[in-house]
Amino acid sequence: MRTIQLGAAPISPNVPVPSVNELADQIADILDYFGLGSVMCLGVTAGAYILALFATKYRERILGLILVSPLCKAPSWTEWLYNKAMSNLLYYYGMCSFIKESLLQRYFSKEVRGSSQVPESDIVQACRSLLDEKQSINVWRFLQTINGRHDLTESLKKLHCRTLIFVGENSPFHSEALHMISKLDKRYSALVEVQACGSVVTEEQPHAMLIPLEYFLMGYGLYRPCQHSCSPRSPLSPLCISPELLSPESMGVKLKPIKTRISLEV
Repeated sequence: MRTIQLGAAPISPNVPVPSVNELADQIADILDYFGLGSVMCLGVTAGAYILALFATKYRERILGLILVSPLCKAPSWTEWLYNKAMSNLLYYYGMCSFIKESLLQRYFSKEVRGSSQVPESDIVQACRSLLDEKQSINVWRFLQTINGRHDLTESLKKLHCRTLIFVGENSPFHSEALHMISKLDKRYSALVEVQACGSVVTEEQPHAMLIPLEYFLMGYGLYRPCQHSCSPRSPLSPLCISPELLSPESMGVKLKPIKTRISLEV
């Protein structure tokens, strides 16, 4: 996945394009390199797919999954052809305007992309600049890999790690998130739908993730005890947050019941 990070060198055309399974196996190699046993993982869209695939292949190495607008099915013929056209444009013309606009539509809702009357948001402008700095050949290789993904539906039914899914209501991957949550064990999984938001909830509406994440992590014993002397600047202290701010309406989210597996060990 480092190949599409900023500053990554272009990959030689002689290097084979990896499969999604090979990318998932690379995660295990990274954990081995750093001496890590089991981990909690966070991924967005295609990255969420790779992490979900990793979790199905290496179940003993996953403590939990936090997935944002995840993919979980094989690409439809429409998506496959669209990605193929984008790949050809990338290969021959690089990161042209059409490619950037197509990617931004996948990432963000129209509310932040702007229009003729409303300027696009700072975050979209920043993302547009970042796309200019990426190596086109590396993005092309990544699209090739993701376009060759397979369906995870059957594997998801056997996945028992705690999973929290966020999805933007306007994300093109909204239906995939709904499909994914329907296949996961309802005892260990939860879905948070964020209103007026695209795919990248982490950037567009990160505040909507705060409370669901806090409750999710509490299931692992990761929480700060309630203290009457808490600092008013502490954003996670319940006593320092106005109750009105914790309502789903104020956060712009539709919450579905969060069911967690709670350890009985003290």
